Amino acid sequence: MTRGQTPAAQAQRLRVQLDRANHRYYALDDPEISDEAYDALLDELRRLEAEHPDLVTPDSPTQRVGAAPVDRLQKVEHLQAMLSLPNVRAAEELRQWVARMRAHLAREGIEDPAIEYVVEPKVDGLAISLIYRDGVLDRGATRGDGRIGEDVTHNLRTIASIPHRIEGAPALLEVRGEVYMSLHDFTALNERRAQAGESTFMNPRNSAAGTIRQLDPKLAARRPLSFWAYQVGVTDGLTLDTHWEALAWLADHGFPVNGDVALKTSEDDVIAQCQSWEKRRGALDFEIDGAVVKVSDLGLQRRLGSVGRDPRWAVAWKFAPTTAVTKLEAIRWNVGRSGDLHPFAVLEPVRVGGVTIKLATLHNEEDLRRKDIRPGEDVIVLRAGDVIPQVVSPAPHVAEHRRRPPRPRPPARCPFCDTQTVKPEGVVFTRCPNRDCPERRWQLLTHFCSRGGMDIAGLGDKQVAMLQKRELVRTPADFYTLTEEQLLPLERFAESSVRNLLDAIEDSKRRPFDRVLFAVGIEEVGEVTAANLAVHFGDIDALLAAPAEAIAEVPGIGEKTAAVIREALDEEGMRALVAALRAHGLQFAHDGAGALDGPLAGKVLVLTGTLPELSREQATERIRAAGGRVSGSVSAKTDYLVAGDSPGSKLAKAQRLDVAVIGEAELLALLVSSAPG
Repeated sequence: MTRGQTPAAQAQRLRVQLDRANHRYYALDDPEISDEAYDALLDELRRLEAEHPDLVTPDSPTQRVGAAPVDRLQKVEHLQAMLSLPNVRAAEELRQWVARMRAHLAREGIEDPAIEYVVEPKVDGLAISLIYRDGVLDRGATRGDGRIGEDVTHNLRTIASIPHRIEGAPALLEVRGEVYMSLHDFTALNERRAQAGESTFMNPRNSAAGTIRQLDPKLAARRPLSFWAYQVGVTDGLTLDTHWEALAWLADHGFPVNGDVALKTSEDDVIAQCQSWEKRRGALDFEIDGAVVKVSDLGLQRRLGSVGRDPRWAVAWKFAPTTAVTKLEAIRWNVGRSGDLHPFAVLEPVRVGGVTIKLATLHNEEDLRRKDIRPGEDVIVLRAGDVIPQVVSPAPHVAEHRRRPPRPRPPARCPFCDTQTVKPEGVVFTRCPNRDCPERRWQLLTHFCSRGGMDIAGLGDKQVAMLQKRELVRTPADFYTLTEEQLLPLERFAESSVRNLLDAIEDSKRRPFDRVLFAVGIEEVGEVTAANLAVHFGDIDALLAAPAEAIAEVPGIGEKTAAVIREALDEEGMRALVAALRAHGLQFAHDGAGALDGPLAGKVLVLTGTLPELSREQATERIRAAGGRVSGSVSAKTDYLVAGDSPGSKLAKAQRLDVAVIGEAELLALLVSSAPG
């Protein structure tokens, strides 16, 4: 206890610290203390409340672990009806919705008003209403039928992103939002339930809804639920003019508001924003089933009113579902360029996200074991964006069967070369040890030609397979010995395409050292690691001579990874490949004054959106050449966010964290000048 403070004052001080930490973590996504420090404060408050039970309050952070179970869920009447939303599924339908609104306003005597729209992600979760009285959470309820919901306050208190107390709040405040479960947490939860022989959840929304409606809050506390606020409802003592202003007020008072909400002034911009959400939904870690469009002006909302249960001033642009249940017909295995065996699922064809799915990834054998999926059973398939779908878990009814098919195991022999497979100790993959395995060679060859590697236009998967089948290429160095005489007889290789391909192969010799390092397929060396190795060692000779201890000093490489890289560099085949590629004129030395003393030395930059002239790859290369580091996410350590068209959530987060936002012109200026201190 702090000297001179009463137990009550000490408890209050700890609650304020913990509430601030929760606000920074969940609302601002900018934690100011470590998880360990947070846990220490929470443990101290728990101890204090255990010694003084009279100090326990309903809004205490300790109550998030769950109080006593309730006997049943009580019915409660909403202070204001929670309306449903009408749906549209295409641009023309949204234009018709706008036309109907304008016609209604004209009948009300409001001719052709300038309308601002707020476009938000329609998170696929459970809508709830939170009631705060004098700044303290008093009640939380489900939407129910829109008029009557269920009191689930006991479970909502366990969600860390829902504030228990609000500073500067009016006497009465209703906040509406969505309780949801992230895709990452949903997958992990289903894996745990499958392993325990429990039924799995169909989708993240079922997970959230099922959890919130439990009687025992301790169960809710064990499940990873999150919350986003999207509306201010009934208030007493708070005056707001627009929905956009309401969202800003919520964010300023500790509520997590999605960073990608956008204010638009025309229906064309609204349509573009909705279509953008649908294209990038696969990059999100939470399910959205559409976008919500709202008239921002609250006065216009009141004049528009509602039709039955639907407001005239809001609409939902619905997307195709991204999850489905289908039969897992078989599990088959691919071989990677390092010999790792990767399982994939053969599915009974099913429509997911607007396309028919027949194959899905299963990542690796440990992932396969955790998910406990078995051929012949129904599974949940998730398709996020345009990436290959993944199998999430067994379908909910599978765990009810007492007799299940046997667990799948990696093949004892490689499915491509029939070599006996091995499972090295401490490695998650079973492997084909045969370096001459045709599938391993094909994977390395296609990786070498890929966009992130040597980027050789005209050498896609099918072309590489043809060249390999005709025994024209065996290692990546063989691409540089190809001739017109060898290529012209091949199917679909006309004279012009052969010339273009040979020019592209010759042009690839100018790729920088870090791209070559990535392309040759050194185990554990991705694009970022390759760039760091190139900068750190300067040329291939220094890298080949470096002991594992020296490699471990490179940023982002630890001792275990360094040992794997060192072993890969010592392989006879790798040494021979480097020598052959060097003889063909590829770049094996870092070019220029480099990253250590360039104008962006020590700076961290993040790219978002589409730049006017530079591609993402070109911008990344120029930043690295100037000494900067390109990160994939915005944090308090980011120096600059380079924003182009359609910047997405990174822009909103950069603005919250006060990170400098620049465009392509400012980036180009920084590349040729001394970076400001």
